[in-house]
Amino acid sequence: MKVLFNVAMMAFLVVFVFSCKDKTVDTAGEIAVTEGQKYEVGPGMAKIMWEATKPTGNHNGTINTSDGQIFIKDGKITGGNFTIDMTSITVLDLEGDDKASLEAHLKGTESEGAEDFFNTSKFPTGKFEITSVVDSTFENGSNTLVKGNLTLLDVTKEISVPLIVNVLDSTVTVVSQGFSINRTDWGIIYKSKNIFKELGDKFINDEIVLNLKLEANAVPVEEKK
Repeated sequence: MKVLFNVAMMAFLVVFVFSCKDKTVDTAGEIAVTEGQKYEVGPGMAKIMWEATKPTGNHNGTINTSDGQIFIKDGKITGGNFTIDMTSITVLDLEGDDKASLEAHLKGTESEGAEDFFNTSKFPTGKFEITSVVDSTFENGSNTLVKGNLTLLDVTKEISVPLIVNVLDSTVTVVSQGFSINRTDWGIIYKSKNIFKELGDKFINDEIVLNLKLEANAVPVEEKK
């Protein structure tokens, strides 16, 4: 049921426990120039896990990507992008009517509260586009810091994501250990205690924790004639 949580999510995609909130800026970054081998991210090859909280509990679920690409040169990511299928939002910790009701509210498919969260009838997809990549080492084992533009609800913000990247000849895998975004940066203010001061303990936390798992396959290079 909506009243149980009505949690906000990201979306794709595509930002940390190291406080991505501090990394979000008011303007989008310049998209990175791609170089090297192209790897394609097909349907079902990437998944975003989300978790959101309020004073009395939490909910979690997934969002899929529909397509994407990553470019690798000398074993390092140079650029890339992927599309987030916002209509694929699922809730994993509920069942039956409660699950269906929360998913419908997040997607905005009900007449009431259609604009509370992601309004997928109007904005069915989001996008993440890489702006820069830096080799970094974190305590959680991440080896790459990727910055990129995350677009949700037609709003674009640059975020930072720490990743574990593993590059092979035919595949590349990308895994994040957990990072967070502030949903209000994309205009999702429903039950935000920082916007609506009168909510008391009926608020939903602004920070949404995300995890990304992605695999991409190398695209064969066409021989020049």
